[in-house]
Amino acid sequence: MTNTDQDEVDKSSAPLIEHLIELRRRLIWSIGGFFVAFLVCFFFAKQLFNLLVVPFQWAVSWAGLDNQKVELIYTAPQEFFFTQIKLAMFGGLVIAFPLIATQIYKFIAPGLYKNERNAFLPFLIASPILFLMGAALVYFFFTPMVMWFFLAMQQSGGEGEVQISLLPKVSEYLSLIMTLIFSFGLVFQLPVVTTLMARVGMLSSQALVDKRKWAIVIAFIVAAVLTPPDPVSQIGLAVPTIILYEVSIWAARWVERKREAERLARERKEAEEAAAEKAEPVTAEAGTT
Repeated sequence: MTNTDQDEVDKSSAPLIEHLIELRRRLIWSIGGFFVAFLVCFFFAKQLFNLLVVPFQWAVSWAGLDNQKVELIYTAPQEFFFTQIKLAMFGGLVIAFPLIATQIYKFIAPGLYKNERNAFLPFLIASPILFLMGAALVYFFFTPMVMWFFLAMQQSGGEGEVQISLLPKVSEYLSLIMTLIFSFGLVFQLPVVTTLMARVGMLSSQALVDKRKWAIVIAFIVAAVLTPPDPVSQIGLAVPTIILYEVSIWAARWVERKREAERLARERKEAEEAAAEKAEPVTAEAGTT
Protein backbone atom coordinates (compact mmCIF):
# COMPACT_ATOMS: atom_id res chain seq x y z
CA MET A 1 0.00 0.00 0.00
CA THR A 2 1.47 3.37 -1.04
CA ASN A 3 1.39 6.51 1.08
CA THR A 4 -1.33 7.95 -1.16
CA ASP A 5 -3.49 4.85 -0.66
CA GLN A 6 -2.94 5.02 3.08
CA ASP A 7 -3.98 8.68 3.10
CA GLU A 8 -7.19 7.77 1.26
CA VAL A 9 -7.96 5.05 3.79
CA ASP A 10 -7.33 7.45 6.69
CA LYS A 11 -9.60 10.09 5.15
CA SER A 12 -12.43 7.58 4.62
CA SER A 13 -12.29 6.22 8.17
CA ALA A 14 -15.13 7.41 10.38
CA PRO A 15 -16.97 6.32 13.54
CA LEU A 16 -19.73 3.75 13.17
CA ILE A 17 -22.44 6.27 14.01
CA GLU A 18 -21.38 8.44 11.06
CA HIS A 19 -21.60 5.45 8.72
CA LEU A 20 -25.10 4.69 10.03
CA ILE A 21 -26.18 8.30 9.52
CA GLU A 22 -24.78 8.23 6.00
CA LEU A 23 -26.57 4.93 5.32
CA ARG A 24 -29.85 6.39 6.57
CA ARG A 25 -29.43 9.42 4.30
CA ARG A 26 -28.80 7.22 1.25
CA LEU A 27 -31.78 4.99 2.10
CA ILE A 28 -34.07 8.02 2.45
CA TRP A 29 -33.01 9.31 -0.96
CA SER A 30 -33.44 5.87 -2.56
CA ILE A 31 -36.85 5.14 -1.01
CA GLY A 32 -38.05 8.70 -1.68
CA GLY A 33 -37.00 8.49 -5.33
CA PHE A 34 -38.74 5.14 -5.74
CA PHE A 35 -41.91 6.44 -4.07
CA VAL A 36 -42.08 9.50 -6.34
CA ALA A 37 -41.47 7.34 -9.43
CA PHE A 38 -44.12 4.88 -8.20
CA LEU A 39 -46.72 7.66 -7.85
CA VAL A 40 -45.96 8.99 -11.32
CA CYS A 41 -46.17 5.51 -12.86
CA PHE A 42 -49.40 4.73 -10.99
CA PHE A 43 -50.95 7.97 -12.25
CA PHE A 44 -50.11 6.94 -15.83
CA ALA A 45 -50.63 3.19 -15.22
CA LYS A 46 -53.32 2.76 -17.87
CA GLN A 47 -51.26 4.60 -20.49
CA LEU A 48 -48.21 2.49 -19.59
CA PHE A 49 -50.23 -0.71 -19.84
CA ASN A 50 -51.55 0.36 -23.24
CA LEU A 51 -47.95 0.94 -24.28
CA LEU A 52 -47.04 -2.58 -23.17
CA VAL A 53 -49.93 -3.99 -25.21
CA VAL A 54 -48.41 -2.62 -28.45
CA PRO A 55 -46.24 -5.76 -28.97
CA PHE A 56 -49.44 -7.83 -28.68
CA GLN A 57 -50.97 -5.68 -31.41
CA TRP A 58 -47.92 -6.29 -33.60
CA ALA A 59 -48.31 -10.04 -33.01
CA VAL A 60 -51.96 -9.86 -34.07
CA SER A 61 -50.85 -8.13 -37.27
CA TRP A 62 -48.12 -10.74 -37.89
CA ALA A 63 -50.69 -13.51 -37.45
CA GLY A 64 -52.87 -11.96 -40.15
CA LEU A 65 -55.64 -11.05 -37.71
CA ASP A 66 -55.71 -7.31 -38.42
CA ASN A 67 -59.50 -7.28 -38.57
CA GLN A 68 -59.77 -8.62 -35.01
CA LYS A 69 -59.80 -6.28 -32.04
CA VAL A 70 -57.03 -6.75 -29.46
CA GLU A 71 -58.80 -7.58 -26.23
CA LEU A 72 -57.61 -8.42 -22.71
CA ILE A 73 -59.85 -9.33 -19.79
CA TYR A 74 -59.82 -9.46 -16.00
CA THR A 75 -61.93 -11.94 -14.09
CA ALA A 76 -61.80 -10.47 -10.59
CA PRO A 77 -63.05 -6.96 -9.68
CA GLN A 78 -59.76 -5.96 -8.06
CA GLU A 79 -57.48 -7.65 -10.60
CA PHE A 80 -56.82 -4.67 -12.88
CA PHE A 81 -56.28 -2.37 -9.88
CA PHE A 82 -53.58 -4.62 -8.43
CA THR A 83 -52.15 -5.03 -11.92
CA GLN A 84 -51.73 -1.26 -12.10
CA ILE A 85 -50.01 -1.25 -8.70
CA LYS A 86 -47.67 -4.01 -9.85
CA LEU A 87 -46.93 -2.12 -13.05
CA ALA A 88 -46.30 1.10 -11.11
CA MET A 89 -43.87 -0.68 -8.78
CA PHE A 90 -41.99 -2.20 -11.71
CA GLY A 91 -41.88 1.10 -13.59
CA GLY A 92 -40.93 3.02 -10.45
CA LEU A 93 -38.03 0.66 -9.81
CA VAL A 94 -36.77 1.01 -13.38
CA ILE A 95 -37.02 4.81 -13.32
CA ALA A 96 -35.49 5.16 -9.85
CA PHE A 97 -32.68 2.66 -10.48
CA PRO A 98 -30.13 5.31 -11.59
CA LEU A 99 -30.79 7.25 -8.38
CA ILE A 100 -30.63 4.10 -6.23
CA ALA A 101 -27.40 2.96 -7.93
CA THR A 102 -25.90 6.44 -7.45
CA GLN A 103 -26.74 6.40 -3.74
CA ILE A 104 -25.17 2.95 -3.36
CA TYR A 105 -22.04 4.17 -5.14
CA LYS A 106 -21.81 7.31 -3.00
CA PHE A 107 -22.09 5.19 0.15
CA ILE A 108 -19.34 2.73 -0.77
CA ALA A 109 -17.08 5.12 -2.74
CA PRO A 110 -15.31 6.60 0.34
CA GLY A 111 -14.14 3.07 1.25
CA LEU A 112 -12.57 2.49 -2.17
CA TYR A 113 -9.18 3.53 -3.48
CA LYS A 114 -9.12 6.12 -6.25
CA ASN A 115 -8.25 3.54 -8.91
CA GLU A 116 -11.07 1.28 -7.66
CA ARG A 117 -13.56 4.15 -7.89
CA ASN A 118 -12.41 4.94 -11.42
CA ALA A 119 -12.77 1.25 -12.35
CA PHE A 120 -16.22 0.84 -10.77
CA LEU A 121 -17.88 3.97 -12.19
CA PRO A 122 -17.99 2.85 -15.89
CA PHE A 123 -19.75 -0.38 -14.89
CA LEU A 124 -22.29 1.64 -12.91
CA ILE A 125 -23.13 3.48 -16.12
CA ALA A 126 -23.01 0.39 -18.36
CA SER A 127 -25.34 -1.70 -16.19
CA PRO A 128 -28.60 0.30 -16.76
CA ILE A 129 -27.72 0.79 -20.44
CA LEU A 130 -27.36 -2.98 -20.94
CA PHE A 131 -30.60 -3.59 -19.02
CA LEU A 132 -32.45 -1.16 -21.29
CA MET A 133 -30.95 -2.91 -24.33
CA GLY A 134 -32.34 -6.22 -23.08
CA ALA A 135 -35.72 -4.63 -22.35
CA ALA A 136 -35.81 -3.08 -25.84
CA LEU A 137 -35.06 -6.47 -27.40
CA VAL A 138 -37.98 -7.96 -25.45
CA TYR A 139 -40.36 -5.15 -26.37
CA PHE A 140 -39.61 -4.85 -30.08
CA PHE A 141 -38.94 -8.49 -30.96
CA PHE A 142 -39.42 -11.29 -28.45
CA THR A 143 -42.78 -10.32 -26.97
CA PRO A 144 -44.38 -10.06 -30.43
CA MET A 145 -42.75 -13.39 -31.36
CA VAL A 146 -44.04 -15.12 -28.22
CA MET A 147 -47.55 -13.72 -28.62
CA TRP A 148 -47.55 -14.65 -32.32
CA PHE A 149 -46.62 -18.21 -31.30
CA PHE A 150 -49.58 -18.36 -28.88
CA LEU A 151 -51.97 -16.73 -31.35
CA ALA A 152 -51.10 -19.41 -33.91
CA MET A 153 -52.77 -21.97 -31.62
CA GLN A 154 -56.20 -20.40 -32.02
CA GLN A 155 -59.02 -22.19 -33.86
CA SER A 156 -61.35 -20.16 -36.00
CA GLY A 157 -64.11 -22.76 -35.76
CA GLY A 158 -65.80 -24.55 -38.55
CA GLU A 159 -66.61 -28.07 -39.63
CA GLY A 160 -65.59 -30.51 -36.88
CA GLU A 161 -63.85 -27.98 -34.62
CA VAL A 162 -64.86 -25.43 -32.04
CA GLN A 163 -63.76 -21.83 -31.95
CA ILE A 164 -60.88 -21.25 -29.55
CA SER A 165 -59.75 -17.65 -29.09
CA LEU A 166 -56.93 -16.16 -27.06
CA LEU A 167 -58.22 -13.71 -24.43
CA PRO A 168 -55.28 -12.97 -22.09
CA LYS A 169 -55.91 -11.70 -18.59
CA VAL A 170 -54.34 -8.34 -17.84
CA SER A 171 -52.41 -9.73 -14.86
CA GLU A 172 -51.06 -12.71 -16.80
CA TYR A 173 -50.00 -10.59 -19.77
CA LEU A 174 -48.19 -8.15 -17.47
CA SER A 175 -46.50 -11.04 -15.65
CA LEU A 176 -45.36 -12.46 -18.99
CA ILE A 177 -43.82 -9.27 -20.31
CA MET A 178 -42.27 -8.38 -16.93
CA THR A 179 -40.72 -11.85 -16.68
CA LEU A 180 -39.24 -11.48 -20.16
CA ILE A 181 -37.90 -7.98 -19.43
CA PHE A 182 -36.40 -9.09 -16.12
CA SER A 183 -34.86 -12.21 -17.67
CA PHE A 184 -33.27 -10.42 -20.61
CA GLY A 185 -32.18 -7.46 -18.48
CA LEU A 186 -30.51 -9.84 -16.04
CA VAL A 187 -28.78 -11.81 -18.80
CA PHE A 188 -27.48 -8.61 -20.39
CA GLN A 189 -25.56 -7.92 -17.15
CA LEU A 190 -23.30 -10.90 -17.90
CA PRO A 191 -20.51 -8.85 -19.54
CA VAL A 192 -20.55 -6.40 -16.62
CA VAL A 193 -20.29 -9.13 -13.99
CA THR A 194 -17.59 -11.13 -15.77
CA THR A 195 -15.54 -8.01 -16.56
CA LEU A 196 -15.65 -6.92 -12.92
CA MET A 197 -14.62 -10.39 -11.77
CA ALA A 198 -11.79 -10.43 -14.30
CA ARG A 199 -10.65 -6.99 -13.17
CA VAL A 200 -10.29 -8.09 -9.54
CA GLY A 201 -8.64 -11.35 -10.55
CA MET A 202 -11.48 -13.70 -9.60
CA LEU A 203 -11.96 -14.89 -13.19
CA SER A 204 -9.82 -15.30 -16.28
CA SER A 205 -10.62 -15.44 -19.98
CA GLN A 206 -9.09 -18.90 -20.21
CA ALA A 207 -11.42 -20.16 -17.48
CA LEU A 208 -14.39 -18.80 -19.44
CA VAL A 209 -13.14 -20.55 -22.58
CA ASP A 210 -12.69 -23.84 -20.72
CA LYS A 211 -16.24 -23.66 -19.32
CA ARG A 212 -17.86 -22.69 -22.64
CA LYS A 213 -19.61 -26.06 -23.13
CA TRP A 214 -21.07 -25.95 -19.63
CA ALA A 215 -22.14 -22.35 -20.16
CA ILE A 216 -24.15 -23.30 -23.25
CA VAL A 217 -25.97 -26.05 -21.33
CA ILE A 218 -26.62 -23.75 -18.36
CA ALA A 219 -27.89 -21.02 -20.71
CA PHE A 220 -30.62 -23.30 -22.03
CA ILE A 221 -31.49 -24.51 -18.51
CA VAL A 222 -31.78 -20.95 -17.18
CA ALA A 223 -33.85 -19.94 -20.22
CA ALA A 224 -36.22 -22.83 -19.57
CA VAL A 225 -36.66 -21.72 -15.95
CA LEU A 226 -37.02 -17.97 -16.48
CA THR A 227 -39.18 -17.88 -19.60
CA PRO A 228 -42.66 -19.23 -20.39
CA PRO A 229 -42.80 -22.89 -21.48
CA ASP A 230 -42.55 -22.28 -25.21
CA PRO A 231 -39.55 -22.92 -27.47
CA VAL A 232 -39.58 -19.44 -29.02
CA SER A 233 -38.87 -17.53 -25.81
CA GLN A 234 -36.51 -20.21 -24.45
CA ILE A 235 -34.34 -20.23 -27.58
CA GLY A 236 -34.71 -16.45 -27.79
CA LEU A 237 -33.17 -16.06 -24.33
CA ALA A 238 -30.55 -18.82 -24.63
CA VAL A 239 -29.03 -17.56 -27.89
CA PRO A 240 -28.37 -13.97 -26.67
CA THR A 241 -26.97 -15.44 -23.44
CA ILE A 242 -24.43 -17.48 -25.41
CA ILE A 243 -23.53 -14.45 -27.53
CA LEU A 244 -23.07 -12.34 -24.39
CA TYR A 245 -20.90 -15.09 -22.94
CA GLU A 246 -18.60 -14.76 -25.96
CA VAL A 247 -18.60 -10.98 -25.45
CA SER A 248 -17.63 -11.60 -21.82
CA ILE A 249 -14.63 -13.68 -22.95
CA TRP A 250 -13.50 -10.82 -25.19
CA ALA A 251 -14.02 -8.29 -22.36
CA ALA A 252 -12.04 -10.44 -19.92
CA ARG A 253 -9.16 -10.67 -22.41
CA TRP A 254 -9.23 -6.90 -22.84
CA VAL A 255 -9.06 -6.41 -19.07
CA GLU A 256 -6.16 -8.87 -18.80
CA ARG A 257 -4.20 -7.13 -21.55
CA LYS A 258 -4.82 -3.76 -19.96
CA ARG A 259 -3.81 -5.04 -16.52
CA GLU A 260 -0.65 -6.60 -17.95
CA ALA A 261 0.24 -3.33 -19.68
CA GLU A 262 -0.25 -1.45 -16.41
CA ARG A 263 1.93 -3.98 -14.59
CA LEU A 264 4.74 -3.63 -17.15
CA ALA A 265 4.50 0.16 -17.01
CA ARG A 266 4.65 0.09 -13.20
CA GLU A 267 7.67 -2.25 -13.20
CA ARG A 268 9.40 -0.05 -15.78
CA LYS A 269 8.76 3.03 -13.66
CA GLU A 270 10.04 1.30 -10.52
CA ALA A 271 13.16 0.18 -12.38
CA GLU A 272 13.79 3.71 -13.61
CA GLU A 273 13.32 5.11 -10.09
CA ALA A 274 15.69 2.48 -8.66
CA ALA A 275 18.27 3.29 -11.32
CA ALA A 276 17.92 7.00 -10.58
CA GLU A 277 18.43 6.38 -6.85
CA LYS A 278 21.61 4.40 -7.55
CA ALA A 279 22.90 7.11 -9.84
CA GLU A 280 22.44 9.90 -7.26
CA PRO A 281 25.19 8.73 -4.84
CA VAL A 282 27.62 8.32 -7.73
CA THR A 283 26.88 11.87 -8.91
CA ALA A 284 27.28 13.18 -5.37
CA GLU A 285 30.65 11.46 -4.94
CA ALA A 286 31.83 12.83 -8.28
CA GLY A 287 30.83 16.34 -7.22
CA THR A 288 32.69 16.03 -3.91
CA THR A 289 35.86 14.86 -5.69
